[in-house]
Amino acid sequence: QVQLVESGGGLVQPGGSLRLSCAASGTIFSIIVMGWYRQAPGKQRELVAAITSSGITHYADAVKGRFTISRDNAKNTMYLQMNSLKSEDTAVYSCHAGVVVKATQYDYWGQGTQVTVSS
Repeated sequence: QVQLVESGGGLVQPGGSLRLSCAASGTIFSIIVMGWYRQAPGKQRELVAAITSSGITHYADAVKGRFTISRDNAKNTMYLQMNSLKSEDTAVYSCHAGVVVKATQYDYWGQGTQVTVSS
């Protein structure tokens, strides 16, 4: 079992910045990948960025050059630094962890945090 708790969402003006955090607890040694997803009203959930246990990162084209995903293994926390925010970044952002136990993958999700980009 893995528990994920997000924080850091809020209201920001276009061009501004926010940093999201995702604190993991439980059987974190079994996490192979962590990521941030977002879902805007009326749209499907989409992957924003992901980072593997070895530090390999992946970004959606829409956020490349603006967002940075990172993890602090000592604090069991993942971050998403979001710069140059646009109105289209408005969504509920959720933290995800992929866990493999005995060759079976399990997915865990946080509760989500609202990010609103508006003037």
